[in-house]
Amino acid sequence: MNSGPTLSIGSTGHDVRRLQRIFVMTKALAPSGITGTFNATTQQAVKDFQQGAGLTVDGIVGPQTWQALPADPNTPTLSRGASGDAVTGLQKGLKKYSTPATDPGTVDGDFGPKTEAAVKAYQQDRAVHVDGIVGDQTWWAPAGAAGATLASLSGLTTV
Repeated sequence: MNSGPTLSIGSTGHDVRRLQRIFVMTKALAPSGITGTFNATTQQAVKDFQQGAGLTVDGIVGPQTWQALPADPNTPTLSRGASGDAVTGLQKGLKKYSTPATDPGTVDGDFGPKTEAAVKAYQQDRAVHVDGIVGDQTWWAPAGAAGATLASLSGLTTV
């Protein structure tokens, strides 16, 4: 279950990015909508969600709206030197994307040079800024058929 501070037009920061990631995950926002600023586009996504969930439609994310939202996706910013479950998921997602250039090698949970090269190849293929860092735009860029994203291929989404 989600919780967070009350958010509305003009709010900024981590919790706004988290909210926007949830809306990108549910296809209510485009990946470019992850800005960290609660703008009119985010407000409309909130209103549409509230309407569909039977909540008061006010465009403000308070306790009831937070609780009705799906769980946050586990899509942290990753770069060379990172390790753990999110990196393992990333490596599996890159393998599922299935091009020779995006193969990170052994799925070992270690973001090393082969994973970095695979990320850069993926970023280039998906027309995302090529820097080897897996942030919001890399996780959520469309990855092909059926609305897949690197986050969904990696098993890190909740929807």
